[in-house]
Amino acid sequence: MFRRIACGILLCATAALAGACADAPTPTTPTPVTTTDTFTGTLNPASATVHGFTTFTGGPIKATLTTVGPDATQSVGFSLGTFNPTLNICTVVLDNPAAVQAAVFSATASTTGFYCVRVYDNGNVATAVTAGTAQNFSYTVTVTHP
Repeated sequence: MFRRIACGILLCATAALAGACADAPTPTTPTPVTTTDTFTGTLNPASATVHGFTTFTGGPIKATLTTVGPDATQSVGFSLGTFNPTLNICTVVLDNPAAVQAAVFSATASTTGFYCVRVYDNGNVATAVTAGTAQNFSYTVTVTHP
């Protein structure tokens, strides 16, 4: 008798679970939201500038050295890395020590996190200033991220 009751309970439980699965909605994947940050600045000889940004989910990161001036053919150092906002430290992961205008880094964030781009003098900013260039050495970096 106990065996029949146990089998009946098991059969009812299985039927209830199967019925519950049939009514479950189909999950949808949310559309990722992409953020674009634009950073501008002036680069002095023998200096570096760091700009931090935050990803809110995992996904692709694309950092572009959009403009370099006053001479767009001059190269500068350009980096992408992880950022520690407490200590204000950018740990370089990808680096191009001779980046020209339109240089791009592509990476993937695995989850929410702090990242940074870094623009630095690779020796060319000092050359442009000592050669009598009166204009500031400026740059623009565009970053798209989740």
